[in-house]
Amino acid sequence: MKALLSAPLVFVQLLYQSMYLALSQIWANKMRSLLTTIGIVIGVASVTAVIAALTGLKAQILSQVETFGSNTIIVQPQRPDKGPQSHLPWWHFRFKAEEFEDILDHCPSLARCSRISYTGQNVRYGERSAKDVRIVGVEPSWHEVENRPMVLGRKFSIIDEGRPVCLVEPQLRDKLRMDKDCIGESIRIGYNTFRIVGVIERRAQLELGGSSREDYEAIIPFKMSSKFGKPWIMALAESKSTEMLEEAVAEIKFFLRRARRIKPGDHDTFRVESLKSAIKTFNEIALVVTLVAGGIVGISLLVGGVGIMNIMLVSISERTREIGLRKAVGARRSAILTQFLVEAVILCFVGGLVGVGVGKLLTLGIAGINPLLEKTYIPVWAIALSFGFAGSVGVCFGMFPAIKAARLDPIEALRHE
Repeated sequence: MKALLSAPLVFVQLLYQSMYLALSQIWANKMRSLLTTIGIVIGVASVTAVIAALTGLKAQILSQVETFGSNTIIVQPQRPDKGPQSHLPWWHFRFKAEEFEDILDHCPSLARCSRISYTGQNVRYGERSAKDVRIVGVEPSWHEVENRPMVLGRKFSIIDEGRPVCLVEPQLRDKLRMDKDCIGESIRIGYNTFRIVGVIERRAQLELGGSSREDYEAIIPFKMSSKFGKPWIMALAESKSTEMLEEAVAEIKFFLRRARRIKPGDHDTFRVESLKSAIKTFNEIALVVTLVAGGIVGISLLVGGVGIMNIMLVSISERTREIGLRKAVGARRSAILTQFLVEAVILCFVGGLVGVGVGKLLTLGIAGINPLLEKTYIPVWAIALSFGFAGSVGVCFGMFPAIKAARLDPIEALRHE
């Protein structure tokens, strides 16, 4: 019974001694150990950087999606991938404003819907101007769907639908050097004069390109967008509840197929997508990217594991007399096996630690490259996963050298030169 109770203590003592000896050997051969673990370093750094980038991108997207709500639906024109219409020019599939009329009457699962138009115009205030400003035409219900806060002034109402009024972002206001309280001022959009009734908060742009040119935006009533020719039209809708989201999407598709006179069997010339499904798609893409990166990392870890096995075999060859001496004074096979196996695992952990450090530097670099990735960070589970991989490599590739060392004949080992 006494021996049974003391067994855990003996194991802990053996593990401590093995770790001490392992660290001593690593420290005595610092450069060799570092070069040996280069594969582990590359593998761990790669997987942590990829996971950090995907985590940061997801956090940035979700933070912006939250302002819409999970039951928001985006409707856009789209050229079919197949069929006779797949080669037609893009303008053939543009939405017309009348195609969305009475949509709420025919889609009972929808709470609200706003047509949105886009065009680019020069904006002028006095002698100052801004070129290629994005002019967005919206309906009053757009405010409830997009939920962008007002900085000053008021939102659009029903009485504004046919009036030359507009909302500007603070960046456009500052570009035109207007007063902070610019409510009531008039600006020229193209060849038309609009009166400012509000300043609306800017929405961060999900642009992967990292464009150095700053974009400006002005918002006008949807019916006033006809003054600028034929703008690009889409729609933003919202279902009555998250549970009715799929029904709302199906109703919109049925309504638009009838409004656009699409025959049965023909492909849709539009895309109806909920933010919930968009997030799901993003998660699936992120998973695929992670798996691909994991495969590449697996190759690096395999190379690193072969290096670990090689250096452990060299270490055993160098310390054969030491092994024989330890066995001669009573060391068991389990003690020798534990010593070299722990040394291989610690060597991999050291490589994993350096890899996490390199991954952190890569993460900081990624965060500084593009504002979209500014929320990039390494989650705790990714660090745990990296060390788990490193430890597994140490066990798998360190087992054979450790068994070889444990099986050495003490007499032959002492004769080794």
